[in-house]
Amino acid sequence: MSEQPDTDVAEATPAAASAPNDVVAAIRGFIGREGGAAKAVLQPIGAAGVRITLVGESGGILGDRVVDDLATAHAVVDAIDGLETAEWDRDLTSAATVAPSHYRKMAGWVARQRRFPKARNNAIL
Repeated sequence: MSEQPDTDVAEATPAAASAPNDVVAAIRGFIGREGGAAKAVLQPIGAAGVRITLVGESGGILGDRVVDDLATAHAVVDAIDGLETAEWDRDLTSAATVAPSHYRKMAGWVARQRRFPKARNNAIL
């Protein structure tokens, strides 16, 4: 019996992900402003992809970009000098500095409100 190479295995191997140029350029600019180094926390966010949350070395300023999948996120980290992956731990959380403008951006329309409706769950509180 002659052995033939299994072509299905070769075809099923996914192609290496490439880092999007616009994401790489944006993160390199962020790292340049933050002292030449940053930590990246890779966070899957469902169908939207993977959020690369950046914590700068010098001031702990936060930044983020979203890519399609985890393989692409790892390719972005590998493509940038001075960027390393990390997890949210006590040290990294303590180092992160959230600017007031970032809080307003995250709050969206609520940040500009002067009057808020009463909570709908008052009866159970």
